[in-house]
Amino acid sequence: MEVILIVLPAFIIFGIGYIGQKRIGFDRKSISTAALYLMYPFLAFRTFYQNKVTLDYLYIVLFCVSLMIILIVLVSIIAKIQMQTKPKSSAMVLSSVFMNSGNYGVPIILFAYGKAGVDYAIIMMVVQSLLMNTVGLYYAARGSSTSSLNMKEAAGKIGRMPINHAVVLGLLVQVTHIKIPEFIMQAVNLVADATIPTIMLVLGMQLASLTKGTVKWRELSTIFTIKLMISPVIAFGLTVVLGLNPLLTSILVILSAMPTAANTTMYSLQYNTEPQLVSYSTLVTTLASIVTVPFMLWLFGAVS
Repeated sequence: MEVILIVLPAFIIFGIGYIGQKRIGFDRKSISTAALYLMYPFLAFRTFYQNKVTLDYLYIVLFCVSLMIILIVLVSIIAKIQMQTKPKSSAMVLSSVFMNSGNYGVPIILFAYGKAGVDYAIIMMVVQSLLMNTVGLYYAARGSSTSSLNMKEAAGKIGRMPINHAVVLGLLVQVTHIKIPEFIMQAVNLVADATIPTIMLVLGMQLASLTKGTVKWRELSTIFTIKLMISPVIAFGLTVVLGLNPLLTSILVILSAMPTAANTTMYSLQYNTEPQLVSYSTLVTTLASIVTVPFMLWLFGAVS
């Protein structure tokens, strides 16, 4: 019951965006562009500025990169077998590979494991953020239906993203022990705190704009199976190979079973990379996680 109560605020925000789009109507792309280019860099900077680099980064980086590569290869093989278009296969990568380890995963881990667990969860959130803002953006740009991008052009778009500049700046400031003045951090915190709710509002707006018949059950069921079933199994195998301690193993596997990251919807909207499929995937996996996440917590002994 407590886990469900943690999930409910996310659904309330989705609902606000949904109702607002239905009753008022908004330019969703403009709002997602503002979140991506103006707001998300502040959240990225704060995340990397406030979380110190430790030896745990090495294991978590190896885990996250390995899991991402395995899932991308798996999705690519399945997309080829299904003869999917480039936009569709890119959308499947966005939906199947990148999990909501931040605004969803961190509160779950905090509830289940306390301070010791949430430190690991924050590190994974940081690494996932970096992967999503590089590899995720590449696939969003690669699958764009509004322009034809080669790898060099897509890489150029990634390099110009202010999010990645903010990540580098946050790391530099943190490792050089530069103290940011309080009045600047107050402004950073205000924008950073508003970023995730804005992204979730955009998702709710996008869900309100979905039309029947635009998403095939075959793609949706494939994403569902990979994201919530196959991903945690692969994750557990990786933790065994890496020889991680039981606490870190439990946290990484549980986070790997989180639903599709909400900001993949923002990326798919920005580049018009099958936003209907990505939005439906986020909705379905998030709804299903009300059942699957408590099961994972029970499986790893986090909930009595």
